Amino acid sequence: MDTNLVLQNVLTPPVLFFFLGTIAVVLRSDLEIPAPLPKLFSFYLLLAIGFKGGLELESSGFGIQVVQTVGAAVLMSLILPLICFFILRLKLDVFNSAAIAAAYGSISAVTFITAESFLENLNVHFDGFMVAALALMESPAIIVGLLLVKVAAPAERPNAKRIRWKSILHEAMLNGSVYLLIGSLLIGFLTAANNPSGVEKMHPFTGNLFYGAECFFLLDMGIVAAKRLPRLLKAGSFLIAFAIAMPLFNAFLGVLVAKFLELGPGNALLFVVLCASASYIAVPAAMRMTVPEAKSSYYISTALGLTFPFNIVFGIPLYMGMVNKFIPMVS
Repeated sequence: MDTNLVLQNVLTPPVLFFFLGTIAVVLRSDLEIPAPLPKLFSFYLLLAIGFKGGLELESSGFGIQVVQTVGAAVLMSLILPLICFFILRLKLDVFNSAAIAAAYGSISAVTFITAESFLENLNVHFDGFMVAALALMESPAIIVGLLLVKVAAPAERPNAKRIRWKSILHEAMLNGSVYLLIGSLLIGFLTAANNPSGVEKMHPFTGNLFYGAECFFLLDMGIVAAKRLPRLLKAGSFLIAFAIAMPLFNAFLGVLVAKFLELGPGNALLFVVLCASASYIAVPAAMRMTVPEAKSSYYISTALGLTFPFNIVFGIPLYMGMVNKFIPMVS
């Protein structure tokens, strides 16, 4: 691991605020963010990266690399849950394996945003069309997780209600984060193409305020992640090891795919981060509704209690080191 990259990542305000929130829980401080605000800032961050992604997508156009990258991202969100599922089945039942696999086949938008900030600090270029990959990777993993339950455990659910696929597909593809990301991407694209003055008016909101909002949100995420960690520790060593090893394995696969696609280092890192991150919002919401047999303390605590902080602090610079080794920087 490149210690310089780790230090550059750790000593940035967003990550330091994440530590501040984590330490507050350890020291039993009464620091608490009022409930509506984290969700508001989450929506703000999604809106901002979606809008900026739309601007850059209009500038770059729908070239072959855009189509290939987004297609590869969707394919990875179908394949990764299957790999995770068969590994998890070594120790867990079908329900918990499928729910956790869905989480690790999906993505964390906050990890993606942190990776963008990391690249900006390093002055490494990346393209806005990667936001489209972000938006489209969340839903397929949810569907794969539900299919795994349906195929692998029909005999164990004799009295289970029939899965209402229309409702599930609606939840998977039109949940708030996906809808806002895709909508903001489209608005940014249309604004850049037809109303340049609108882009200038949005810049203070989507540009200058973004970094501060990210710090505030990661402060809250530090508090939440620290509160989740004890539940993960109770789950046992297998899940603890999985929560660290699986992102590393998925990242390695992501690097190989990024190299095959001939992505630049910046886009490659974002692609790898999408493969290595895990969902702790959209997937848990869908799993609670459709797979009540799965323990939420497993699939939320692994993704949020350990994988998320690991990626935020160590994972991103480690993945950048992997990218630099396989995809040399073009001067």
